[in-house]
Amino acid sequence: MTPPLESFPPLLREDTRLVVLGSFPGIASLQARGYYAHPRNQFWLIVGQILGEPLTELDYPGRCERLLDHGVGLWDVYGACTRKGSLDSAIRNAVPNDLARLTREAPGLRMILHNGAESARRIRESRALGVEALRLPSTSPANARTSLAAKREAWAEAFARAGLPRD
Repeated sequence: MTPPLESFPPLLREDTRLVVLGSFPGIASLQARGYYAHPRNQFWLIVGQILGEPLTELDYPGRCERLLDHGVGLWDVYGACTRKGSLDSAIRNAVPNDLARLTREAPGLRMILHNGAESARRIRESRALGVEALRLPSTSPANARTSLAAKREAWAEAFARAGLPRD
């Protein structure tokens, strides 16, 4: 039997106001030990444009630092699973993360954004935390049916609802 894969700890600070929840890291991210590491994943490009930050030009620690400085955190809905490949549809034996940890560690949390359909399966739990939660189009390269412009527009609207970027 294949041993379970393990996700990453949350990227979070006490002053985090918005958290993006993915489902579970893909192979490229697991190998790089960092969120959204696949070169065709549009997360860093989209969020960088929204925040006015050159995130794609920074190394991973720099990207994380800039996100946190803007009050944005990252995590996944699953802490462990078995999976062949990177597709969400291949996730098996998923072990959920304790989403209540988000409000314990970031008491000023205003919004949770679910990056794609698999993450959004837990949107009810996110809303039960007393914060607004939205499902957004996945930034994954597997979501080729939604254009970059449409993704960016949906993400920008959600960030604006959360009061980001701050002036």
